[in-house]
Parts: sequence; structure tokens; C-alpha cells
Amino acid sequence: MAPLSARLVSAAALAALVGFTATSCTLTDAASDRSATPTATADPNPGADAMATVTPAQVEAAVADLGDSIEDAMAATGTPGIAVGVVYRGELVYAEGFGVRDVDTGEPVDADTVFPLASLSKSLSATVVARAIDEGIVAWDTPVADNLEGFTLSDPYVGAHVTIADMFAHRSGLYEHAGDELEEIGYDRADVLERLRYIPLEQFRAIYHYGNFDITAAGESVARAAGEEWADLAERLVYEPLGMDSTSFRFADLEARDNRALGHVERDGEWMVTPEQRRPDEQAPAGGASSSIADMSTWLRVVLASGVHDGEEFVSPEALLPAVSPEMPMGVPGAFGSRSGFYGYGFNVGTTAGGLVDVNHSGAFALGAGTVFKMLPAAGLGLVVLSNGAANGVPEGIAGRFVDIAQFGHERRDWLALYGSVVEDQMAPLGELVGEDPPADPAPADELASYAGEYANEYFGPARVTVEGETLALSLGPTGSWPLEHWSGDEFVFRPEGENGTPGTVSRATFDSDTLVLEYFDQHGLGTFTR
Repeated sequence: MAPLSARLVSAAALAALVGFTATSCTLTDAASDRSATPTATADPNPGADAMATVTPAQVEAAVADLGDSIEDAMAATGTPGIAVGVVYRGELVYAEGFGVRDVDTGEPVDADTVFPLASLSKSLSATVVARAIDEGIVAWDTPVADNLEGFTLSDPYVGAHVTIADMFAHRSGLYEHAGDELEEIGYDRADVLERLRYIPLEQFRAIYHYGNFDITAAGESVARAAGEEWADLAERLVYEPLGMDSTSFRFADLEARDNRALGHVERDGEWMVTPEQRRPDEQAPAGGASSSIADMSTWLRVVLASGVHDGEEFVSPEALLPAVSPEMPMGVPGAFGSRSGFYGYGFNVGTTAGGLVDVNHSGAFALGAGTVFKMLPAAGLGLVVLSNGAANGVPEGIAGRFVDIAQFGHERRDWLALYGSVVEDQMAPLGELVGEDPPADPAPADELASYAGEYANEYFGPARVTVEGETLALSLGPTGSWPLEHWSGDEFVFRPEGENGTPGTVSRATFDSDTLVLEYFDQHGLGTFTR
């Protein structure tokens, strides 16, 4: 069964798979004893290109190409709506909307249309933390537990010493996307953060595992130190002073916007509004922001100017630079001479094929969002692409083509096809029984009442199995609920679908006396329940 984490289509992972990004190690002594080897992130064309130079003429050509690039991507994929903004040398030089924000109403996308940002939220959150550091609220090396009362992890030493920086660099030792499965079944932010303590850890500060609730824990700790709610803190420190009036970490604010892009999914070749929109409030610092091209371009200009806004220091270089600097390896080269992948604090920071530093992040929701920004600081060039279609690689494809033209004058490869194939693999249904027909002559089940009861699990909480008419039903957490279909003998199946379980996902539910193993929730050995 493919890992549950693949369902979140994290941009860091997406980027690493195709050499789109790179970053480097932290210089702290505590993080210097790395021994594990993350997934390789080889440059597909090591050494194929010379150092690039971005000129005004090449930027103009890249901007001029955007209309065709976007229309080609929409024609190839059917993505309902896209907005794109380009910043160059401190100026907004392009801001356009394409397609519709809602396929049912046909309302058009424009530069002020507000989209869910998904994991672009991480980079915005890092900016909020940098501003909090300038205010003296915290430092990057402040332990999360210092201000988040009761927080700990399964190793008490790590729980006491893991810092805001560690969480923003994804080096706590938690597995990839730890906690997302708890959010999926209805646990709120406080419950998810409390239950992280039951997860066995890998080596602290040695292994990169991308996630949402590591950054959420860090953000919550900063907010507690400030004595404010996270969304309020972000507004006070970043959004209000920058005039980013359409940006928020609250889903309710997105929902209330008149000019709002709805999430869409593709079913049987047709795009439709997602029946239940993604509500990421519980992981807001990592995935819950929403914004427009107009607002995001303001933020891009500030970061590209090393924290300067309207000629004055908005955030100090001392606070911002660690976030946009190489901090944690994401992988090792797959071939001699290839570029490696790294992560900063909420940012990917790497090198393009042309030798230019590339600061970027992607985001995606399976329930209807695809986003990316890219910055080439030496060139003063930044791009942000927002879309309202389920993860399909379109924003990354558009960004890859744009940056190629800005550096080399032409697109070096078909980025749309490449990213599309990567996302297609990530979005495949989960489960060893996917594509299998039910047994023609299954072994009979025991009397259904013999399976009923409450099955305990420290991490997920109790699973409740009940008899409903002629079938069994499974409930888990505050909202998880599925019918159990008999497969054979003591083996049943259920079919989770949502942000993590893509269409076609099939999970075993295997009973053995007083034990129940749920395949879908057993990706990291935590899915055994005991009656």
C-alpha cells in the first residue's frame, strides 16, 4: 500500500521528486550528526546547462509567454481557474486571472480572486515568525514546549528540546505528514498536537520528513508566547501592515469572500465543485492560509527585498535570512554531479539548472487547490501561480516553463507533462486490494455480532464496530465513519475518500479475535486496535 502521506501532494516532496528545488544543512552543532539518508532528489540533467543570466528582455519574453502557457495548461488538463502574478525588480509586472472560480456559476478569476494556498501557508507562517522574533516574542531556537503548555513527543528529551526552527525545517523525527490522519477523522488542533506524543520518532535532527502538524505546533507555540490566536497574530504582524486585506489563516474568512475560488475535483473526465470544500483550520499555520495574486505579490516583493517594504525595514534580515537559507537536507544526489534537495524554515531553497538560487514552495489539496511560488533573488524575480483544481502539477508546470524562459530564453523540457506524471502517481488510490475483484467464493464471516465492540488505540482513539442491519459499520475519531463490506473470512473492507483517501482507495479491516487492524491507518504501524 502506498504511504498515506502521498495523498497530501506536499510541494516539498513534489519538488524533490523532480529536482525542482534544493536547500542545504543547518550550521548548528545539534543538527550536525546526521546519519540517515532521505529520498534522493537528483537533477535529471546534471551539468547540462551553464550559468544563466536573467535579463529584462528574457523576463519580458517569459511574461509574454504566460498567456499561451496558462491556456495550454488549462486546455491539457481542464483546470477550471488560474491566477498568476509576476514581480520583477520591486514592481508587479503581471497579474492576470484565467478561467472561472466556480464551474457552476461561470464567474471569472481575476487578480483579486482569493484562493486557498495549501502549503504556501508554511512560507507565510515563517514570515510571521520572523516578525515575532523581531518583536522579541520568540527566537528560532526557542523550544516549542517553552510556550505550548503540555507539549511533548514520545522521546521526552526531544519533546523538551525540539525548537521552532526544528519544526519549520521538518527535522523533529516525526514521520511524514504525522497527524494529518487524525485531522482527517475529525480531531481538532489541540487533540492532534497532544496525540503526537504517541508517535515513535526517528533520529532527531537527522532525517527530513515533510509535514503539517510540526509547523502547526511551532506556530501555535509562537501564538501562545504572544498571547494571541495564530490568525490574529498573522494579521497584526504581517497582513495588516502590508495591506494584504484578502489574506487570512481562517477558513471562515475565505468562505465569506465574494470573489472566492471554489475547489474543484475531476470525476469521470468532468470538473465539478468539490461537494465538501477543504477546511484546513486545524493545520492553519501549515496549510490554512488563503490569499489573492494581488496580496501574494506584495509579500513576494518584501521577501525578494530581504524584508524591506516601501523603503523601510519590515522584517530584519537577521530574522528572515535563516528561513530562506539552506537548513535541512531533503535528500542526497542520485548521481555524481547532481544537485541535492534541501529545506529552509518553511521554504525550499535551492539552485536552478542555470546556477541561480531558487526560493520556492508548492501546495496542493486533493479536494481542489494547486499553488506555487518561485523566487530568483539574484534576479529580483518572483512568480506565484494559484489554481482551484485538485492537485495536477499545473502550477509547477507553468512556473517551470516561466523560469526556464527567464534564464535560457526557451523551455528546456515539458514541465507540465513531467509534473503531471509525478502528481498522477501520488494521487493513485491506496490499498493492496485496489483493482482486485471480490473473491468469487469467499470464506464465510462469523456471526456479525461477534465482531462488534470498542477497540482501543492510544494514537487514534477507540474504533467502534457496530451491527447495522445485515452489515457492520466502523467509526473512528469524532467524524470517521464507513460501512464495512465483507471480503472473505474475518477480512472486511472500507473505502475512505477525502483529502487523504483518493477515489478508488480500498482498505482492509482485518479481525483476529480481539484485535482489529485497519490497513489505511497502519502506514506507520499504528493501526492495530484491541477490544
